[in-house]
Amino acid sequence: MLPPSKDISWLVRSASLSGYVELVQSLGRDPHVFMRSVGLSAALLEDPEALIPRDAARELLEITARATHTEDLALRLAAQRKLSALGPISLVLREEPTPRQALHTLCRYLKLVNPSLILHVEASDRLVLIREELLPSPGLAMRQSVELAVGSMFRMLRELAGPDWQPHEVCFTHRPPASTAAHRAFFGRGVTFHQEFNGLVCLASDLDRPRAFGDQVAAGFARKYLEAELRSRRQSARETCYQILLALLPGGDGSAQAVARLLHIDRRTLHRQLAAEGLGFGQLLDQVRSDLVQRHLRESDLPLTEVAGLLGFSRLSSFSHWFRAHFGCSASQWGQQAASGPGPGGG
Repeated sequence: MLPPSKDISWLVRSASLSGYVELVQSLGRDPHVFMRSVGLSAALLEDPEALIPRDAARELLEITARATHTEDLALRLAAQRKLSALGPISLVLREEPTPRQALHTLCRYLKLVNPSLILHVEASDRLVLIREELLPSPGLAMRQSVELAVGSMFRMLRELAGPDWQPHEVCFTHRPPASTAAHRAFFGRGVTFHQEFNGLVCLASDLDRPRAFGDQVAAGFARKYLEAELRSRRQSARETCYQILLALLPGGDGSAQAVARLLHIDRRTLHRQLAAEGLGFGQLLDQVRSDLVQRHLRESDLPLTEVAGLLGFSRLSSFSHWFRAHFGCSASQWGQQAASGPGPGGG
């Protein structure tokens, strides 16, 4: 197991829990009890820009959903989200000519808002696919955090594309809840589970509709501020490569050559940069795969052949050999033990 990273991706803005206290109170429970159980205090939520531990926020959502028997807890939080919650970025997004351009701008500045969320936009002639990948928290369930991220993206796009906009499809990798009525009511249609990614599939024509412009002067000042912030927050080689591998592995190419190409450097330079942080590329690749496979086995029922493909393995036998070498048992055995209690160690 690699040592924990000290990157800022281990922190999130307290704004990610905006509305939590009021929602839990409306459910007849004391939110402060839940918050104390994960080491958070209500005072931390008073400043939306305050940074809180990412894993504490994720665990808080999960234990609250279980204790209150509210499977759609994250969607109830997302229903309160407005574009303005993004801070200065919202000023820039509002002035982009189309929702699609706003998406690309959000990709550029996203790490200033939520460095643990990786956003990829893929387009064809007819569809735009928005993949949302959360940096894993091994050992922690992430269903509520994933649904909050996808739900918040839905709310943001509805604000940009119009109050009647609906996605073509909504995708989740995890299992469906006992009832999908709340999800259908929130998203409107096309909610599917056991998919290969988390995110939204949108009609390209919807995202290319021209938008009215407002205060471009304020947007210009906000953009200058954001660019300065980007320059001051350089990512480590580890964090950058981890995020790229998350995007590359489902396509089957998690090679050092592919990562280096996207970084516009040669492979030797990539290895040198990682070595300066005490890492080998193979170590990092194994860590990404280990983090991802634990989440898939805990929270979805995808066939192992599909899980293997999402981790970049072309053959199930190669995946099985890798899994046994890292976890000391087969993937099926690990999944069965994880379903009945804390999963076996490994990774």
